[in-house]
Amino acid sequence: MLWGIPPGLLLILGVLLVPLLPGAWRKAYMTILPLAGLWALAGAETGVFYTFTFFTYEIAPVRIDGLSLVFGYIFHIAAILSVVFAWHNNDTVEQMAGLAYAGSGIGAVFAGDLITLFIYWEAMATTSVFLIWARRSDSAFRAGMRYLIIQVGSGVLLLSGAILMAHQTGSVAFDKMTLGNLATWLILIAFGIKCAFPFFHNWLPDAYPEASVTGTVFLSAFTTKCAVYVLARGFPGTELLIYVGAAMAAFPLFYAAIENDLRRVLAYSLNNQLGFMVVGVGVGSALAINGVAAHAFAHILYKSLLFMAMGAVLYRVGTVKASELGGLHKSMPLTTIFCIIGAASISTPLFAGFIAKSLTLSAAAKDGYPVIWLILMFASAGVFLVSGVKIVYFAFFANDGGKRCKEAPLNMQIAMGLTAILCVVIGVYSPWLYSLLPNDVAYEPYTLSHVINQLQTLIFSALAFALLIRFKFYPPAVNSIYLDFDITYRKWLPVLYKWIVSLVSPGWKSMLQDLRNGLHRMVAYMFRHHGPEGILARTWPTGSMALWVALLLGGFLLIYYS
Repeated sequence: MLWGIPPGLLLILGVLLVPLLPGAWRKAYMTILPLAGLWALAGAETGVFYTFTFFTYEIAPVRIDGLSLVFGYIFHIAAILSVVFAWHNNDTVEQMAGLAYAGSGIGAVFAGDLITLFIYWEAMATTSVFLIWARRSDSAFRAGMRYLIIQVGSGVLLLSGAILMAHQTGSVAFDKMTLGNLATWLILIAFGIKCAFPFFHNWLPDAYPEASVTGTVFLSAFTTKCAVYVLARGFPGTELLIYVGAAMAAFPLFYAAIENDLRRVLAYSLNNQLGFMVVGVGVGSALAINGVAAHAFAHILYKSLLFMAMGAVLYRVGTVKASELGGLHKSMPLTTIFCIIGAASISTPLFAGFIAKSLTLSAAAKDGYPVIWLILMFASAGVFLVSGVKIVYFAFFANDGGKRCKEAPLNMQIAMGLTAILCVVIGVYSPWLYSLLPNDVAYEPYTLSHVINQLQTLIFSALAFALLIRFKFYPPAVNSIYLDFDITYRKWLPVLYKWIVSLVSPGWKSMLQDLRNGLHRMVAYMFRHHGPEGILARTWPTGSMALWVALLLGGFLLIYYS
């Protein structure tokens, strides 16, 4: 911890100086902040720090252990790479939002209690939405509003669960939980929304493709991986998550295969990869949790690289529609190479994804889930096809769309180059990543059977793609709208609301009219008696009043003495 500042808070507080610095100094400062945080974290001791009591509850703002450290390392690395990728961007609001968002994600993974987690949880939501709005388009604004409502709703559920847990147990400590009461279910749903569980996932392909060129790179790294971390911290070994994760791994692939917007393809494939991690959390063994952490680490790198490549294409060409691209390898050769490395890093031997994903696959097989293992193998082949081969082919090698442009700006090339190097180094030398994992690792990814098995899967996936393209069976790249579960709240629920309103409207109007008539009659009655001409508003002579008082007094005495 640098100067006694908790991890993450350094970036959040550092944001205050960003608008005060001129161009080059600002970029250097924004790069140094996460570098300094990473350097401080590398020398940090494990333990719980800065604890204090708040309304009889023990608050632990910082908890450093093996699990939080590996996520802390990759979050700092992702922040550095994202800042470098955004050096060309002079939007002060977006720069501040990006750093604060990264700091909030870092703070969340070191939170030792549910209250601290909730504060960073909501800070992530409110800061990240500005990365979507930074695109400054009507569609981005609407997507950002939907994103914000869903993310803040997740925070409300988390807070509700924390309050119930505090009432039931007298503690807000963020440790392993067991499903069995309303509090833990609310917390699990809150985590699931941010992790894009099935039916909660639409915010991901809805919002990420609408963000700015640089904003999407930030977004791809933090929100969903923070959700994976809290699941691994709070619900390891929860068997329900195995089946939820399997559905996540398989279902989004079908949308990614037919989607035309390549950044939306990447968003669906991101959802797919989250499924692998959720399965690992559900299995819950030491090997599986190592697989979750390793996969999250590697996935942040190669998914960021792919989003960087598509961001560079969008920045230079103005579109990432597959139907409008092709032949860009002639204009953007370096971006093409970096994109190929990102695609290969998904699951190809000698690249980052291979050594990470294999841990989860092995854990599922060893713990007796052969059907889940088969689903994950199918999902592994499918994501290579739709997120690897499809992205590279349609953006850079498909029918030449005739678009010619400059290569990506130098800062984008530097960021993509550094990320690509990390993807290769981690894949070639697996012990480096394995040494960072929370549990001891005794695993060798490069066994002959495993390498051959994976290469066969990838080769047949690529062959299947080639044959589908050759014989025109692959879904064509065309501008279209594909219906997902969000149609329920974007179309069906509004239609249902209008239908109910039209159904009850006549009776409602009749009831309101009766109320109005009754109110008018009451006002008229009151006016008759209390108005300027009413009997109770008249001025009575003093003599008449004295007479009435005497009569009332006499009547009272007569009754009293009778």
